[in-house]
Amino acid sequence: MARKKLEEDRPVSCPLWLGTWGDLVSLLMCFFVLLFALSTIDAQKFEQLAISLRGSLGVMKGGRAQEETMPNPFGGESGLAPGSAPRYEMDIRSVARTVEAYLKSEGLEKSAQLRVDQRGITVSMSDQFMFDSGSAELKSAAKRTLSMIASMVKDIAPAVAVEGHTDSNSLAGGIYRNNWGLSAARAASVVTWLEEDGHYPPNALQIVGYGSTKPIVPNDTAANRSLNRRVDIVFLSQHPK
Repeated sequence: MARKKLEEDRPVSCPLWLGTWGDLVSLLMCFFVLLFALSTIDAQKFEQLAISLRGSLGVMKGGRAQEETMPNPFGGESGLAPGSAPRYEMDIRSVARTVEAYLKSEGLEKSAQLRVDQRGITVSMSDQFMFDSGSAELKSAAKRTLSMIASMVKDIAPAVAVEGHTDSNSLAGGIYRNNWGLSAARAASVVTWLEEDGHYPPNALQIVGYGSTKPIVPNDTAANRSLNRRVDIVFLSQHPK
């Protein structure tokens, strides 16, 4: 009788298994919330990584690029990589668009191409525009264009790397023994002009002669060889270490 009285006085509640189930569901919810928080992707870092990979792998796309990319027929997709310094990112976007507008106004879209990536602003200039065949002497038009571009970019570029490239054909005479010498001499001519006319300090300039070792397209046609003969002027986002 006492036992029955005790059971009648016990307050009505949920079954014991239901309470355990509720605790388990609550713990699972907390676990998945924590997992989601830890796996959230930083959109800016992801975009920067994607742009860097596309540029290094030489992925090419047809058609007009989006607002934050610029065409680059010399190879590789170009893009504006968001960096950790918003002020620098804003400046480089503005300067890149200014340089691109200048190239278009001069009708140089096919002779000088611009791209922006994690290194900085790169201007790829064809050898036909800059030099006579087999020569490392800058043409007058190339000097004028270099002066304009250097004045636009100088304030945000602490250093400049000039990289000379040739096609795979052997040189037919001339003062240069091979493509190594010609590519290095052309890069040196550009660096000398940037120092004397662009007023860049010597310790902020560097030259590289790649010869024919870094083609952007196969050297199997005259048109492709023409694309491979170029000088890349890289206005670096930071001074090389």
